[in-house]
Amino acid sequence: MIGGSPDRPTNVRWGVFALACGMSFLLYLHRYTWNIVGPKLQEEYGFSNTQAGLLFSLFYYTYALGQIPSGVVVDRFGPHRFLSAIVVLWSLSLAALGQTAMLWLLGAWRLVFGAAQAGCYPALTKVTRSWFPAGRRTVLQGWIATTFGRGGGALSPILLGTLLMGGLGLSWETSLIILGGLGLAYGLVFFVTFRNSPDEHPGVNERERALIGEGSTGSGPKSRAVLPAGRTFRSRSMRFFVLQQFLDAGSDVVFVSLIGTYFLRARGFDIAQTGWLASLPLWGGALGGIAGGWLNDRLIAATGSRRWSRSGVGFVGKLIGCVMLALVVRQPGGVAAAWVLMVAKFFSDWSQPTVWGTCTDLGGRFSATVFSVINTAGTLGGVVMPLVFGVVLDAFTTGTGPDVISTDWGPLFVMLSAMYLGSGLCWLLIDCTRSLDVEEKPTALDPESI
Repeated sequence: MIGGSPDRPTNVRWGVFALACGMSFLLYLHRYTWNIVGPKLQEEYGFSNTQAGLLFSLFYYTYALGQIPSGVVVDRFGPHRFLSAIVVLWSLSLAALGQTAMLWLLGAWRLVFGAAQAGCYPALTKVTRSWFPAGRRTVLQGWIATTFGRGGGALSPILLGTLLMGGLGLSWETSLIILGGLGLAYGLVFFVTFRNSPDEHPGVNERERALIGEGSTGSGPKSRAVLPAGRTFRSRSMRFFVLQQFLDAGSDVVFVSLIGTYFLRARGFDIAQTGWLASLPLWGGALGGIAGGWLNDRLIAATGSRRWSRSGVGFVGKLIGCVMLALVVRQPGGVAAAWVLMVAKFFSDWSQPTVWGTCTDLGGRFSATVFSVINTAGTLGGVVMPLVFGVVLDAFTTGTGPDVISTDWGPLFVMLSAMYLGSGLCWLLIDCTRSLDVEEKPTALDPESI
């Protein structure tokens, strides 16, 4: 809105909001194509389960390694060129998966894909801090990260499998090229229209700049520096935040890797039924993100306590999710179990805007770096816990190989429930008001340095 009335704020920030939502949507739309691509690779090239599993896991290694460097780069140079470049890179690597049958080259593209996607959410955290007032920031972060992210993941198998491959009769290789082309186009649009801050955008007037700056603290987006590592890990809140995210994301990986298997094998549904049942938790998470962001901002405004509003939403969501997961295996029917899982994910994911909000509160001008540290912890949970879950399921499986009789999923859901509870308890020990965007002078009485 260039040239608007000087007495009214322009609305450029809402265009930025749309760009951020689109980036988050594409991130998960492309990431969740593996639900279709993985089985197709096994079917067409004869890859074993071990080979397919290796290809899947390679994403997480570079995704974890790329988190902190990406956050440092974004805090130092801004998200504009960074986000434009990485969406192009991950889109190219996605399309390239369908252009080779060599295992090593497929693995290389998966590594590139993970490295490119690693910095997206740290950068979007920086975007929300630079472009939105503190009083509205958390609810908008919920829409960007949880609603549009989960929505992209839920629609990925529908767009790839049902529409492009099923409806239009395209091969999976051609379909990936189309989805990759969509990402390339989006990268160009983002590069042309986005700017790092309101001060850099010619369409923002002084009223909108003042509106965006309401309630902000710290040095602001103009001050570019690197967060000292020592300051990060001397913070007790950061240490519990890291543990919280490990437990949260480590349990969340079940909704990507095992829920389909649960409905197919434990509940006896076919592929078509499993598709919509397995998508219900993601839709629950998308709705939870909206509710959690709104609740954060309302509680902060009503109570005046940012610290306990954040911690309270995180704790209550995880506690209710904990109870719901414990009830899953007690449901007599698979459809009822799916709805219980949807409720569990709703309350679990209403804490996702709390994660983003806490990153911006703790990080200040270092918000991208703080988010990258937290996301690294979550990614490590995503790497480690699937191995643990596999051991648990094998330990409670009767028979082996073709003679498998049944698997008791109860212990797995008890473990997941305990992880949710641990995540919730961590929230009670995280004080988001102890910002890292200050010059620390720790003393023996400072609880954050204990």
